[in-house]
Amino acid sequence: MGVKVKICGITNLEDALASVFAGCDSLGFMFYRRSPRYISPERARNIINIIPKEIVKIGVFVNTPEKNIKQIAKFCKLDILQFHGNESPEFCRRFKGYKIIKAFRVKDKINLKQIKKYKVFAYLFDTFVESTPGGTGKKFNWQLIKHLHGVEQPIFLSGGLNCRNVKKAVNYLHPDWVDVCSAVEVFPGKKDHVKVKDFVKAAKGKN
Repeated sequence: MGVKVKICGITNLEDALASVFAGCDSLGFMFYRRSPRYISPERARNIINIIPKEIVKIGVFVNTPEKNIKQIAKFCKLDILQFHGNESPEFCRRFKGYKIIKAFRVKDKINLKQIKKYKVFAYLFDTFVESTPGGTGKKFNWQLIKHLHGVEQPIFLSGGLNCRNVKKAVNYLHPDWVDVCSAVEVFPGKKDHVKVKDFVKAAKGKN
């Protein structure tokens, strides 16, 4: 099947359609108000209503109340919910009918025992940066997740990926998904369509 590509931090229809045209498999929408890539549920729904049905729609939340998440997920018709904050394993179990991605921000080691407490659809590994939940553009030590023994969930690799290193990352780690945001932007919230196209081609081994 090969690796799948998620373009995250979509804020407008033009970028969404360019990403779809480039061959991405998923679009990520940031419902975190403090993010420069924040998108309102209304704008996200308008985009989701236009893009092809087969594109996976992922909503990104950071320590958001359960009620708000469920309202946005239903309103926007999201396929997957991504939790990028300090959500507990118990919290992640409250969303029946939704696939959950739990993000872990990697610093200098991996606590596999803690990770396995999360009985979710998939795990996402991103770079730890103080006070910044994601979209940092910084890479972590991939060696830390090279051998995740006993993990059956799909793996999303994020953090510092770009069109120059994503092929190496895919060949080295064999993740199920790669997730890019800041490396394919002109500025936070606006995508560079050439970089998006180059990233998808590099990730999928088409260049």
